[in-house]
Amino acid sequence: MGAVGGGVFQSIKGFRNAPVGVRHRLKGSANAVRIRAPQIGGSFAMWGGLFSTIDCGLVRLRGKEDPWNSITSGAMTGAILAARSGPLAMMGSAMMGGILLALIEGFGILLTRYTAQQFQNPGPFMDDPSQLPPKEGGQGQDGRGYGQYH
Repeated sequence: MGAVGGGVFQSIKGFRNAPVGVRHRLKGSANAVRIRAPQIGGSFAMWGGLFSTIDCGLVRLRGKEDPWNSITSGAMTGAILAARSGPLAMMGSAMMGGILLALIEGFGILLTRYTAQQFQNPGPFMDDPSQLPPKEGGQGQDGRGYGQYH
C-alpha cells in the first residue's frame, strides 16, 4: 500500500520537476518512482508493523478491543519511530500519532452511527397502525388514544 501510494505521489512529483518535454517528463517520473517508492513503502511497512504489534499487545494486555487501543498504539508508534531524534521529537510524534488515530477512530464511529441510523428497522408500528402509542388528548371509548389512525 505504501509502495503504490508512494509510487503515485512520486510519479506526479517527478513529472512536475522534470525538464519540459513529454519524454523528459515521463523519464523523470519513472526515475522518481524507481528511487523513492521503495523507501516510502518500507517506511509505511515499518509503521504498520509496529502499530499492529502494539495494538495486538494492548488488546491482549487490556482484554478488550476499543478505540483507545488504536489511539494509544498510534501515539506509541510515533514515539518509538522518533526515538533517535530525542525526547522532544518523541513527544511531538507521539502527540501527532495519537491525534491522527483519534481523528480516524472518531470518524469511523461517526460513520458507523450514521449508517446504523440510515438502515435502522422502522419498528413494529409501521406494520399495524392500530399499534401506535396514544396521542395527546387521552383515551377513546375503546381504550385507545385519539390519533390520526383511530
